[in-house]
Amino acid sequence: MFSKLSASVRKEFLLLVRDKIGLSILFIMPMLLILVMTLIQDAAFSTMNEKGIPLVLVNDDKDSLGIQIQQGLEQNELCSLAVNIDGKPATRESAQKAVAEGKFLMGIIIPSNATAAIRKNVTELVNQTMGEEPIAGGSSIKLNDSVEITILIDPVTKKSILTSIMSNLREFISEVKTKIMFESFADQVAEIIPDRSKKPARTFERSQVIRYKEVYASTAREKIVPNAVQHNVPAWAIFAMFFIAVPLSGSIMKEKNEGSVFRLRTMPSSYLLLVNGKIIVYVIASMIQFFLMLCVGMYILPLLGLPALVLGNSMAGIFLLTMSTAFAATGYGVMVGTLAGTEHQAAIMGSLSILLISALGGIWVPTYVMPEFMRMISSFSPLNWSLEGFYKLFLRGGTVADILFPSLLLMGFFISTMAVSSWVNRVKRNV
Repeated sequence: MFSKLSASVRKEFLLLVRDKIGLSILFIMPMLLILVMTLIQDAAFSTMNEKGIPLVLVNDDKDSLGIQIQQGLEQNELCSLAVNIDGKPATRESAQKAVAEGKFLMGIIIPSNATAAIRKNVTELVNQTMGEEPIAGGSSIKLNDSVEITILIDPVTKKSILTSIMSNLREFISEVKTKIMFESFADQVAEIIPDRSKKPARTFERSQVIRYKEVYASTAREKIVPNAVQHNVPAWAIFAMFFIAVPLSGSIMKEKNEGSVFRLRTMPSSYLLLVNGKIIVYVIASMIQFFLMLCVGMYILPLLGLPALVLGNSMAGIFLLTMSTAFAATGYGVMVGTLAGTEHQAAIMGSLSILLISALGGIWVPTYVMPEFMRMISSFSPLNWSLEGFYKLFLRGGTVADILFPSLLLMGFFISTMAVSSWVNRVKRNV
């Protein structure tokens, strides 16, 4: 049995080595895929985080509110603020046209006398609080902001970006209201206190009473910061490992077409023993493929200005999960090759089905943005089991114990695919 297995392994190894195009698909293309996808996504993140969101501001107020908003947006790394369009001060009409043409993601228009309206509103509130009569003509003033700031939005703008900008605007408006209220109370108290030397100071300095500290919940010894590299390298590495099903199923179909599979069936050996050579060779190839892609993330991506891949705490966990993923991908390839009737069918069935289960598994779109029904379906994808396992290792600092369950699921998937392949082969042989 061992001699038959070794002969089968040697045959598959020679076939794989001699196929130069197949080797390039297995090893070079996945590394290029990681480089391209990581660079693209990192560039998108950099556009939002470093250069900022392109905004145009029309400040018709020219008072405290307008100045506060303009200064705040200029100092905010989230924004890239412009007050001129084509060398001319922005107006309501030119800003709306520029946003409509896609030159800016958002436009902010602060109306004239906005600060005066807030000051009048706050003064009325202070007078009522101090028990004084409302100011003349102020009986109809509502105790809420009577300022309408227009937000021009490009339809391609994400909801999360709009929420961030609106949050900043509310903070600036609240700060202006607080400052005006402080000054109004100071004036009211100064009129009550006879001693002018004890008049409260009218200066208002912003103080950060509550501060926020961001800490990523990870048990890794080395600090792990989520970025495009940490997410893309494991995701596309898994995708490439499963795409090995295409050349593997093609190899099975080639043997069928050449008639060698029929000669192999005359040997006193089981079907599983005959395909074990393919499984061993392609599992080893998949693991080499994966570790080469890890090297890309650790050593090549930093040369391009990207963060280096952080592997986490457990090399044993990485090895175990990689091996389980390799077996699952190889078993899937054997099943596709067994089910297909022609090489054309195997190529189409393998590539399209892998694209489908990778999309469902969260490779293309994160599962947390999927609808609840799609998240339930995603939990049945073997790529999702593997991806969640690598996220535990690379992002959460997990150990072997944390990825044991997804590894068992992947091995169970391998056993299931081999059982289906064996049954289909037996049915086809009896026909």
